[in-house]
Amino acid sequence: QVRLVESGGGLVQAGGSLRLSCAASGSMFGINTMGWYRQALGNERELVAQIASGGRTNYADSVKGRFTISRDNAKNTVYLQMNSLKPEDTAVYYCTCKRFGNNYWGQGTQVTVSS
Repeated sequence: QVRLVESGGGLVQAGGSLRLSCAASGSMFGINTMGWYRQALGNERELVAQIASGGRTNYADSVKGRFTISRDNAKNTVYLQMNSLKPEDTAVYYCTCKRFGNNYWGQGTQVTVSS
């Protein structure tokens, strides 16, 4: 089993920045892709960004150039640096990882961007 704990969410004005962190614990062997999804009220959960164990990244078009995903394998932690935030970025952000074909999820952290 893998446990994921997110931190760093909060309230920020449009144009501001936040940095989310996600610490993984438990069975670390075999974790490949880590990433972030988000779910706004009334919407489906959507991919924000992913990073493979080798460092290859993938971003949603809506966040390209504004968000940066990174990971520290020694600390089993993945980060999401969010700059130039917009009100439409408001959502609950979930950390996820894949291990031997199984997906694991954190509890989520709220990000609210005021206009």
